[in-house]
Amino acid sequence: MQDTLPLLTPPTQPARRFTDAQEAVTYLETLYATAANFLKDGFSRAIRTGRPDGRYRAFYPEIRLSMTSFAPVDSRLSFGHVVHPGEYATTITRPDLFRHYFTQQIGLVQRNHGVAVTVGPSATPMPLHFAMAGQAVPHDGVLEFALRDAFDVPDLQTTNDDIVNGAAGAAADGSYPLALFSAQRVDYSLARLSHYTATEPEHFQNHVLFTNYQFYVEEFEAFARRMLADKDSGYTAFVGPGNVEITEADAPLPTPAKLPQMPTYHLKRGKSAGITLVNIGVGPSNAKTATDHIAVLRPHAWLMVGHCAGLRNSQRLGDFVLAHAYLREDHVLDDDLPVWVPIPPLAEIQIALEDAVEQVTQLQGYDLKRIMRTGTVATIDNRNWELRDHSGPVHRLSQSRAIALDMESATIAANGFRFRVPYGTLLCVSDKPLHGELKLPGMASDFYRTQVSRHLEIGIRAMELLREMPLDRIHSRKLRSFEETAFL
Repeated sequence: MQDTLPLLTPPTQPARRFTDAQEAVTYLETLYATAANFLKDGFSRAIRTGRPDGRYRAFYPEIRLSMTSFAPVDSRLSFGHVVHPGEYATTITRPDLFRHYFTQQIGLVQRNHGVAVTVGPSATPMPLHFAMAGQAVPHDGVLEFALRDAFDVPDLQTTNDDIVNGAAGAAADGSYPLALFSAQRVDYSLARLSHYTATEPEHFQNHVLFTNYQFYVEEFEAFARRMLADKDSGYTAFVGPGNVEITEADAPLPTPAKLPQMPTYHLKRGKSAGITLVNIGVGPSNAKTATDHIAVLRPHAWLMVGHCAGLRNSQRLGDFVLAHAYLREDHVLDDDLPVWVPIPPLAEIQIALEDAVEQVTQLQGYDLKRIMRTGTVATIDNRNWELRDHSGPVHRLSQSRAIALDMESATIAANGFRFRVPYGTLLCVSDKPLHGELKLPGMASDFYRTQVSRHLEIGIRAMELLREMPLDRIHSRKLRSFEETAFL
């Protein structure tokens, strides 16, 4: 059937050169809407008539630029420039969702190099599933025709992290990557985010908190309602699973009958400057899944605020742990980021977290050591490691000087490093398995309960401090490799 169907494409739209970033993004929106609407209309017509008129094909738009000079740029910048002469390109999806990001990134490249960008259709077909963006696409078995005969479908062979992992090289046409993610890779993650979090990508904010405990969700909602009640707070809305959005402090926020795997909540602010909280649950697999997909939204920072096991006898339940290094035994990133790759602490994040602890607890300097330690956090993939022979794990923990153990923090930090997203970790000690204080009912002290109630407040305060920093200060050059993409 495929050989007999005529090829149908939308009206040809030319590639155009732009020196104005806003105009370039507007044309990207036009190209994307034309392609997506063409596929959606063709699919609707095929469903209505029972057979397609032909093979429908539309293409993602792309941004392309050419550099001919080795002229140096401001070496303080970690992004916004290319490293050598050549052709650079990236395919683009959802320019409506990423308008501010693309305008910013195009503008930086133009300002740093004084070049125009070319916007036009790419040679990469747009899969029907992604063009539908949240609308259901039936499987082949319920259609009167084979979907693949009439439309392009997602191609996982070309949807990968080769650019992020430094394995991409030049494309077949000789161009180098302009951005970390291709259009198909972004579309794939946008669809996954909707599935795992039960909220649409447009609700996500630029500052993301990850937690492994439901208590933090309850505290986050309470905080959000206080902010909505304060008309001077700058926060405008609160969104929960199911895309339920409230703007008044006392408005009901119904819980869906079936919660998603990673319930997610968004305290919104203008220009996506609010805070998103993701309850990833327990385990490094969930931590990797969440960060794999949120990374395409290019957040300004993400932090882990969850529970951990304290490994020192001097620690108390409720003490805080500020990670400045990670012992990685989570194994979920071994193929993408070998364990020999160091995950450095980021000064701006570390300072913001420590300042937030001081502001919330009203403790400073030497007194802060009463409730917080800075050191190595170990992350493992076996929740019941205590039931195995202790000699091996305990020896490694001692050699690494680890002060805390959990199942998510190193994964989130390592994926932040891999995806060039600033990361940090502030944990709260919930048990001390090496010292007879297991996580059992009734063992939590009043001190622990008080500290946990302040933990989320500290995470939020840290994000508010980071929000006030210039973007080029937060995005450290530590996160960039030898040959980086120009786009953040």
